Amino acid sequence: MIELKSRSYITVLLHVLLWTLFAFILLVYLPFSWNISFPFQFWVKQGVILTILVVVFYFNSYVLVPRLLLKNKNLLFVVVIVLISLVAGSSVKVVDNLLSLPQLMQKAFNDVGINRPRRDEAIDVFLVLMTFVTVGISTSVTLIQSWQGDKQSREALEKEKVISELSYLKAQINPHFFFNTLNNIYALTHVDVENSRRALHKLSRMMRYLLYDTQAGITPLSKEMSFITDYMELMKLRLHDTTAVTFEEPVITNDVQIAPMLFLPYIENAFKHGVSTTKPSVISIQIKIENRILSMTVKNTIFSENTITADEYGGIGLTNTKRRLDLLYPGKHTFSATRAEDGNEFVVNLTLTLDDA
Repeated sequence: MIELKSRSYITVLLHVLLWTLFAFILLVYLPFSWNISFPFQFWVKQGVILTILVVVFYFNSYVLVPRLLLKNKNLLFVVVIVLISLVAGSSVKVVDNLLSLPQLMQKAFNDVGINRPRRDEAIDVFLVLMTFVTVGISTSVTLIQSWQGDKQSREALEKEKVISELSYLKAQINPHFFFNTLNNIYALTHVDVENSRRALHKLSRMMRYLLYDTQAGITPLSKEMSFITDYMELMKLRLHDTTAVTFEEPVITNDVQIAPMLFLPYIENAFKHGVSTTKPSVISIQIKIENRILSMTVKNTIFSENTITADEYGGIGLTNTKRRLDLLYPGKHTFSATRAEDGNEFVVNLTLTLDDA
């Protein structure tokens, strides 16, 4: 809101400066450059010219450019501008004659010994040229404002899309995860009540984080790491002894703000594709931060029955997250998802360049 008011004030200031400049040229610079005493009717004419230029400027800005130029009616726009310029030039000549200005101006020049031949053109060429200049300025200003308005609209839509995509991303967390986790916790209550209580607490923290802590669009890195830790601990309830899971958390000395839910799709897919009920498997997750560079590396064993390509990895969740990265960290992130050389491991690397605090 403050930014919009600031831009509005700047726009008003630019218009005031523009018409101050035009008024100075018409009412000060041009008259006094002749160093003669002009009749009152001359100032009336200059005021009429200034008024015509103001009308042309805003008529072009609010009517002609939006209705013709921005709708690709370029030829009609040019024709209308030429007609307006000719009408303006002719109307000033009518004003000249009504005020008897040609005769009065001739007398003023003769009084100071200047032999200025009288011209009786039907059109004021100077005003025609000034009209074209005014139209050019008006068109440029209007097109720039239109471009800025379109840009602001696009940015607003992009922000709304980011919010909706975040909501969609939350929904992409496998619903079966919650049901299976609750079932696992229920089974755990029969053999280990204390661990089942801790698991329920982790699940409630995750739900609270999803429902409340991500609404602002940014979240502290420490909270995102706690969410990921809880997620992994709950996922381990479903794993067999054949799967080894390691998680190296970043050393957070100065908590930073990041967009939420950027890492989870890659971690979720590691558990989806990197677990076997019969063969040994490894899931390794490393997240670190150094000099405002936040990086994540996810490695998981892949099996012939779960063979995937980099493009297929993650499906909708990955596409959604890539889109958010493009919107939230344009030019400030790198991503790769590749097979290791031995073909038995899938590696995802993601780096984010964080803004200075």
